[in-house]
Amino acid sequence: MNVDTLLHQYFPKAWNVCIEMFDEKNIQQVYRRLVEVLIHQPEVETSLLQAMSYCFYEVMDNVLIHSGKTVGIVITNYSEEQHLIQILVADDGMGIQASLAQNNEYSSITEPKALEYCIKDKVSDGKGLGFGLYSTSRLINTAGHKLIVRSGSHTLTANGDMHVTESAPWSGTIVYFELRSNMDIDPSSVVDHRTDPAEEFNELFLEDNSGLDKLW
Repeated sequence: MNVDTLLHQYFPKAWNVCIEMFDEKNIQQVYRRLVEVLIHQPEVETSLLQAMSYCFYEVMDNVLIHSGKTVGIVITNYSEEQHLIQILVADDGMGIQASLAQNNEYSSITEPKALEYCIKDKVSDGKGLGFGLYSTSRLINTAGHKLIVRSGSHTLTANGDMHVTESAPWSGTIVYFELRSNMDIDPSSVVDHRTDPAEEFNELFLEDNSGLDKLW
């Protein structure tokens, strides 16, 4: 993967990005390290982090489950001045169309349709629940600027409206999204009340309440 290309296209004005490679062995450590950077930012709303952390891990985990590759890359950036969180997760695997086509229901799906479907509920290659990108799209609708899903020679952009366009080829999948860090939201509504991301977040990151003291 060409990291310089990703930085140029998705983080052109960012100067303090975090870049991490992850695999099955270190995904938990990478995920926690990047979320903890945001926990210590006093201007970032806790409720947003509770929803974001759930979606963020799901997108990372998708790489290991669906791409056919064992390694992915994650790039993050936080701008206090702009109240903006940027997250990108990328791989150089089989891409969304080929992944969905492993499911007989989508065996003849086109690449544009695969991108359109990938953020819908319960759309999967059969190896997962099809909930990660769906919940991420709900997060964007609640507290985001935009969601970009790029795979093969097409890109889906969702920023109120959703459209799929032709784009420069990318061998694999890129998921990029921007969030308004000062939004106070209901994390459970983001995941359609199917789990409790607030409780999961608090248990994982704020168990000893030391993090709460820094947030208030």
